[in-house]
Amino acid sequence: MDAYGKIFSFERDFAGSLQCIPMAVRLQLDLSGVKLSLKQWNKFSTAERLQLLNLSSGSYEQLPSFGSLLLALIDAHSHEPPVRLPVASRPAWEHAGRVPEQVIAWAAKVGVPAPSARQWRRLSPLQRFALLKLSLPGHDNDNFVPALREFGLLDS
Repeated sequence: MDAYGKIFSFERDFAGSLQCIPMAVRLQLDLSGVKLSLKQWNKFSTAERLQLLNLSSGSYEQLPSFGSLLLALIDAHSHEPPVRLPVASRPAWEHAGRVPEQVIAWAAKVGVPAPSARQWRRLSPLQRFALLKLSLPGHDNDNFVPALREFGLLDS
């Protein structure tokens, strides 16, 4: 992770400047049940984006502060109302005991070994979240393999 402490090396090129939404913020958005478009994100000042990043611990304790700030920023900068999404009671990245089929399937598709159950258990919730997001079907998932390397799951 970089100097912000919450941006992975694999996302530094596109999220390090805070022009794209870092995984840590994306995790907090999922926990909050709010969809934030890249267009909305880019209407926020760099200082406001950094505030959201700083409130993105991946913990439920930060949700009220994160959610209040997020909704205030959307209201202040966007003519679009916030889009609410359902929040899973126990999201897939919190299941440390079993590697999701989606991750296994994507690893097979790109020709790399999927994380073992033991490796998956050792990952942080944010790392598991990132691998799930990077293995979504129909998305540009170029950073899946770099993420596996960064997390120590593949040899360089």
